[in-house]
Amino acid sequence: MRVAILQHAPFEGPGRIQQWLDLRAARVRVHNLYAEVGLPGPDDFDLLIVMGGPMSVHDEAELPWLKAEKMLIRKALDAGKRVLGICLGGQLLAQALGAEVRKGEAEIGWWPMEKRAEADHSPLGRMLPQRLLAMHWHGETFDLPPRAIPLYGSAACANQGFILGERAIGLQCHLESTPESIEAMLEACATDLELPGSVEDATAIRDGFPHCSALAPTLFRLLDYLTGPHASLT
Repeated sequence: MRVAILQHAPFEGPGRIQQWLDLRAARVRVHNLYAEVGLPGPDDFDLLIVMGGPMSVHDEAELPWLKAEKMLIRKALDAGKRVLGICLGGQLLAQALGAEVRKGEAEIGWWPMEKRAEADHSPLGRMLPQRLLAMHWHGETFDLPPRAIPLYGSAACANQGFILGERAIGLQCHLESTPESIEAMLEACATDLELPGSVEDATAIRDGFPHCSALAPTLFRLLDYLTGPHASLT
């Protein structure tokens, strides 16, 4: 399996996803867009993973590479590639699918999510746990793309995840979190903890580090499903 990872900031890497990739002996190439590394083409990968970042999907004027990245996501979808978007990546995926991305309540820290009733319309949704305590770090949110099936919601954010065509999954939350990846975000984005909204302090976030390992089975199940032979367009 050939995997392309689009990384938008040095402190928001694949986290626990790397463990899943190593276990499956995937051929992985990370494209550090913040360093103006070139984008892959749709023929270069089987799975495209679009990571998070502190910027907005609307920052094309300041970050011209965002426009090319959006075109790549759209081409990957049109080519029937498997696509996973996380946080900013989920917003980019939702936008590529025709949904609006807008300001939302800041949600940072460990907050519970509840599976949406509509999730049972997807085989993946039926496999996922009813409740998850997940890591969050965002100030924008996406609307549900047309024909997409919602997976989770939280008190601060109605759309925490969706699946479309069994080949594209967008997540607002960070199921890939590890203590190391969260520590990197705490160091790089400390001022975000001063935002109004559902925001925990650094101590509470660090106290939640043991929750990271509990997220791994759901993350791995989601990735196995997305890349499995049954993930076909309907």
